[in-house]
Amino acid sequence: MADSGISGTLGTSTGLGEATLNALRRSVGTRARRFLLAVTLLLGLLAATGLAMAGPPDDRTFATLSDAVQSLMSIIVPAFGILLARDLKRASGITRLTPTLLAATLLAAVVGLFGFLVCVAALTVSTSSAQDPWRHVGTIAVGSVLVQIGAQLVGTGLGLLMRRPAIAFIASIVLPLGLWFLLGAVDVLRPAQSLTPYSSVRHLLSGQMNALNWVQWFAVLLIWGVGLNALGGARLRQRSHDGHPAPALGERSPSLGQ
Repeated sequence: MADSGISGTLGTSTGLGEATLNALRRSVGTRARRFLLAVTLLLGLLAATGLAMAGPPDDRTFATLSDAVQSLMSIIVPAFGILLARDLKRASGITRLTPTLLAATLLAAVVGLFGFLVCVAALTVSTSSAQDPWRHVGTIAVGSVLVQIGAQLVGTGLGLLMRRPAIAFIASIVLPLGLWFLLGAVDVLRPAQSLTPYSSVRHLLSGQMNALNWVQWFAVLLIWGVGLNALGGARLRQRSHDGHPAPALGERSPSLGQ
């Protein structure tokens, strides 16, 4: 499907706020992208409903619900960042990365907030025999948003670094999980698992965050969020400097959820 609903508003003439709003509109600017968002939110809703209705009553806690809901949605969330990154690479002239990253972060935060509200509703209407089903709800609420933002930034980074959106999307799943498994398979490398997104997600969604866990999460953000996007931004600037021609935003290409 072509990006016929996306206008060429990636230039540098607009202010940061307006450029961010333009990027946010582009993130759901086509029917395919809106459908992708609907699927993402529906997955979270179904996960919360299913666990609240069919899960063991003694395991119906806010942490359990959030783990399933936010983890499922975070699988698809990077796709939006990847597609926004593709928009940048296909734009003509000099483009700014900051508005795209801000828009991607805002969209991810909305998804995380939606998941949080769904979990609150599901646990409220269900019966739980757990000792303290609402334990760590405040920390998990913050963690839910941070999980989706982290996933989104991995998507924008890989989207900038890889030519094909579909490959970047697969990499956004395989690379973090694969690295986590590989590091865990070698005893001497196992402590490095804490520097993978999967490890930080487990801590954030359990709500059991201590000072060390927050430091580890910040390190993960620097490596997987800031690091990947810094490399991608450098590549984008190099493309603009070299004057490589970019295809029009409406050009058809075989890629993920255009």
